[in-house]
Amino acid sequence: MATKKKLSGLEKIIVEFLGKHPDTRIPEEVLAAALKLDKKKDQKRLRKTINKLAAKRIIRKNKGGLLWLELSEVDKGEELTGRISVNRYGTGFVDVEGYDQDIRIPTKRLNTALPGDLVSVRIMKGKPNGRIEGKITQVIKRADRIFVGTLHKEGRGSFYIESDENSASINFFVLPENTAKAKSGQKVVFKLREWTHPKALPEAIVIEVLGDKDSRDATILSILAENQLTSSFSKEIEQFVDQLPEEIPAPEYKRRLDLRDKQIFTIDPEDAKDFDDAISFETLDNGNYELGVHIADVSFYLQPDTILDEEAINRATSVYLVDRVIPMLPEKLSNGVCSLRPREDKLTYSCIMEVTPRGELVDYQIQETVIHSKCRFTYQQAQDVINGSDHELAEPLRKLAGFTELLTKQRFEMGSIDFETLEPHFILDKEGKPIQVKIKERLQAHRLIEECMLLANKTVARHIDRLRDESGKRKTKNLYPFLYRIHDKPDEMKLKEIAEHVSPIGVRFNVGDKKVTPKEINDLLEQVEDTSLEYVINQLTLRAMAKAEYNPKNIGHFGLNFRHYCHFTSPIRRYPDVIVHRLLKNYALHRPAYNYDKLNDLGHHCSERERMAVNAERDSVKLMQVEFLSNHINDEFNGVISGVTDNGLYVDLQEIHCEGMIHISSLVDDYYIFDQKRYGLFGRHRGRKYQMGDEITVRVASVNQGRRTIDLEPALKH
Repeated sequence: MATKKKLSGLEKIIVEFLGKHPDTRIPEEVLAAALKLDKKKDQKRLRKTINKLAAKRIIRKNKGGLLWLELSEVDKGEELTGRISVNRYGTGFVDVEGYDQDIRIPTKRLNTALPGDLVSVRIMKGKPNGRIEGKITQVIKRADRIFVGTLHKEGRGSFYIESDENSASINFFVLPENTAKAKSGQKVVFKLREWTHPKALPEAIVIEVLGDKDSRDATILSILAENQLTSSFSKEIEQFVDQLPEEIPAPEYKRRLDLRDKQIFTIDPEDAKDFDDAISFETLDNGNYELGVHIADVSFYLQPDTILDEEAINRATSVYLVDRVIPMLPEKLSNGVCSLRPREDKLTYSCIMEVTPRGELVDYQIQETVIHSKCRFTYQQAQDVINGSDHELAEPLRKLAGFTELLTKQRFEMGSIDFETLEPHFILDKEGKPIQVKIKERLQAHRLIEECMLLANKTVARHIDRLRDESGKRKTKNLYPFLYRIHDKPDEMKLKEIAEHVSPIGVRFNVGDKKVTPKEINDLLEQVEDTSLEYVINQLTLRAMAKAEYNPKNIGHFGLNFRHYCHFTSPIRRYPDVIVHRLLKNYALHRPAYNYDKLNDLGHHCSERERMAVNAERDSVKLMQVEFLSNHINDEFNGVISGVTDNGLYVDLQEIHCEGMIHISSLVDDYYIFDQKRYGLFGRHRGRKYQMGDEITVRVASVNQGRRTIDLEPALKH
């Protein structure tokens, strides 16, 4: 929201409402209806308040009664501080705390700001569509950021870097001694060295050569760099890791709970090498079950305040691209020393839970342990045993499958949201080219592991409350500070948009003034289950969800409908799990660990790195989909319309679940008009309509591997 004036109650409500629709002119009667002001005296009060706000130049009103938020004259020239992002067209957007919308910065007013910089921005004007504009007056602090682009040589010894669209919006010059011996036409990763004046090119220094511009390896590695991720470890890190012991020190056997005689096993994807978690399951004499979740004890090897720990903090997560894994820890640890490989002694941190056959937690213990995994199952192998194949671990595995099936049922009954996401799996040839795309099958074995991990994570998070209860000071935030995995409530406006989009196609989703519950979202998803709309509605709803994050303030997990939740089960690939292990170990010894503020900073950092990793993973999938379709130009695919705008139609290709776009100019059989209320394109003359959820046959017209976009055309049958 642009204004910071002291406003009356109704004035604040009006400004907040208009601020949530910055690009729309709202009729006065629509505003009255939205605020439920249907009585004459209320409408009179509304008109009076609107006139006051217009007089203060906080809102604008035209002769037709259309309203929009305007920037007050008092706010013009105000200096604000925020973080800048820049789109591929060179337009900047500054995110300022306390403002409901970011501040648009035209290219000519960017000064020397680059993406991620902390900047000072002066507000210049507000526009009729509600967008606030400004100019950068100062770069307060440079982001420690990497960029990616293609090196070019001009003349005898002059070099410049053409930045990739997704990286920076300006070219850089490079001195010959700072090219890292890259050749003209090669992709490089670089950093800003200096930028003194906006009319001069910024100077760069190359830090990594990725390879020839159009090579697959360079393209994949470019995706990492775009998302501030690097693939290789430094020599110093590798040397440090080489000094770590591969054998378990003898004292560790003595001081830990020895579980090597237990029937412990792992279940992982077929191509996995970093085995974080192992399972044990047995029936106790009293008829209850003992479920053991045994997690690689990474914190034993990853000690604080070392160069390895600094690197792990910086990475914060492993990144799983289509054709490779970029690990958080070097391979010796991630795939070797820490990985719970079969028939090897391994150090673990275990959450051992006693549960009733009805799924009630009776007791638990969290202990440092040593295990010896008896078997390494792939998901398919475990599923085969669950379905009846012979195996020495068949009995515990089948009992566990039945028990976790009960947990899944109970969890959904209690309100966990049942998102069924469809994940593409690429078959690659020897050169890494995608030659086939399949949708990964979700097996009962996947649910089995998921439920075991959820129960352990929930139990560990509840354990912290137990420690606080035992101390008698539960409400003190600095007592046993902890790092939770939290998930806030979804954005109400986005949910209302979903309701508006699905209503014209006959799907009921009532979003009123009350908060939407997980059950209501599940009801929406159940309506479209096993229909052509299922994937589309799942994706729309996922986009409306808040992003899960790490935070020492426990607000619960909306999506799972858990009051207590953390990440304990994947320390090989997630740094927050390492933090949780360290906290638990210190609290068991009655020692302090991280303070609340430090956890808050680490949680924010890890959440940011996780988002970057997710973006890189999605980009790699999109790249493979685009490359796959580059060999299918003019081929036809069945699709479902996943979105409609005045520019055209977004279509999800059902066989590979890849989204492309039909531009409105490709709809040549009629003149189409976008109807926002009915959320569709409607032909003016022939009456043909395109709405979200409609099935459609499309033809692949073209692809752009640089932008990772797919252009489609309707395969009209006449």
